[in-house]
Amino acid sequence: MFNYPKIIFYGAFLSLSLFMTACSGKDTHVVSNYYNLAECKKELLEANDYAEEESVDFIIVEKKERKMYLYKNNQIQSTLPISLGKNPLGTKEQEGDNKTPEGTFWIHRKLCSPKYYRSLCISYPREEDKQKAAQKGVSPGKNITIHAQPTWNADGHGDTYTLANNWTQGCVAITNNDMKKLWYAVREGVPVIIR
Repeated sequence: MFNYPKIIFYGAFLSLSLFMTACSGKDTHVVSNYYNLAECKKELLEANDYAEEESVDFIIVEKKERKMYLYKNNQIQSTLPISLGKNPLGTKEQEGDNKTPEGTFWIHRKLCSPKYYRSLCISYPREEDKQKAAQKGVSPGKNITIHAQPTWNADGHGDTYTLANNWTQGCVAITNNDMKKLWYAVREGVPVIIR
């Protein structure tokens, strides 16, 4: 038999957790043991964060499909389910609009994240994004990444919930298991097309 007060409580807790951990430039949450930052940083320092045999040439994010396609030699190698910004329609225009940017970018940095396990920073805002925002007198926003799951979902128990919702502040979110694969498949400079 269902315990409706418990269901409502857990649903509210999950919603609040997603809201509190939405993608941003500030890492304010407690680091989970699962998110071994020292191990990740050592891997980056020793250049052990890339496997040529598993590499991809470019990434395409299809917002309407809520899918990420990983390509090698112009062939799809993998298809990953994703979550987007809370306001998924249209391209990012300014900070705080909760939209995922659209256009052609590239991976410009790998980041060991205490908040989202691991993140791949993309090259937003581009010069054209800055100019459009300046014309409106607003900030274009920053710190847009492809990242994994918040610490409360480190073991993946909430993947079904997170993948059924758009909950970031503009980033593209994938599962931690998918990030483990993607992390070693890309290096800085890999193109990312979001459309």
